[in-house]
Amino acid sequence: MEFISELWRRALATQPPPAPGTTAIIGAVALAAVLLAWPLVRLLVTVCHEAGHAVIATLVGRRLRGIRVHSDTSGLTVSRGRPTGPGMVATLFGGYPTASVVGLGAAWLAGAGHAAGLLWLMVVLLALMLLKIRNVYGALVVVGLGAAVGLASWYAPPVVLGWIAIGLAWLFLLAGPRPVVELLFRHAPGSDAAQLAGLTRVPKVVWNLVWLFVTVGALLAGALLLFPGFAPWP
Repeated sequence: MEFISELWRRALATQPPPAPGTTAIIGAVALAAVLLAWPLVRLLVTVCHEAGHAVIATLVGRRLRGIRVHSDTSGLTVSRGRPTGPGMVATLFGGYPTASVVGLGAAWLAGAGHAAGLLWLMVVLLALMLLKIRNVYGALVVVGLGAAVGLASWYAPPVVLGWIAIGLAWLFLLAGPRPVVELLFRHAPGSDAAQLAGLTRVPKVVWNLVWLFVTVGALLAGALLLFPGFAPWP
């Protein structure tokens, strides 16, 4: 009980967000990671991507069978239900924007001083995702991420928690558009966009452009949350 009480206290504690200069430096480091360490960053994006499929599938009433994350940074989420219709369309659509949505939420929480709460929320979500992981590599990835975030949340001083939270927000926001851009220039018959085109008769390039609009829009909105002094509202 004492451990749970202490955990709850830490999760609800607030930390002042970093200064704008520090936030900019952290953003530059995150951009360098996206450009220079893409296989590792893409693995994080894949975890978000498959989690997005899983969450939407559950929300629309499909039966989630399992999630796989592979060593080549690809992933697969399997659900049962009608193979056509709005539910299937929503499930397929939900993968690519998820990393950007996570980044936007992280920017909002970190900018509001809830860095610790953000990190513990990520641990909880990863634990829930682990229940549906169906391959060893995917389980190791999710456990490793959860352990790293949990240990940082427990041992890092408040100022470092703020840096980590801002870094994760930047990382997801900056990484979100890249898989969409790659998909635009890649022939992938079994991709989410190709499956959506087959279900809706809307060309796959349109779905790619919608995802690009959403991910870039999330990046811009997240930047305004991380730099509130530049926002066009009071």
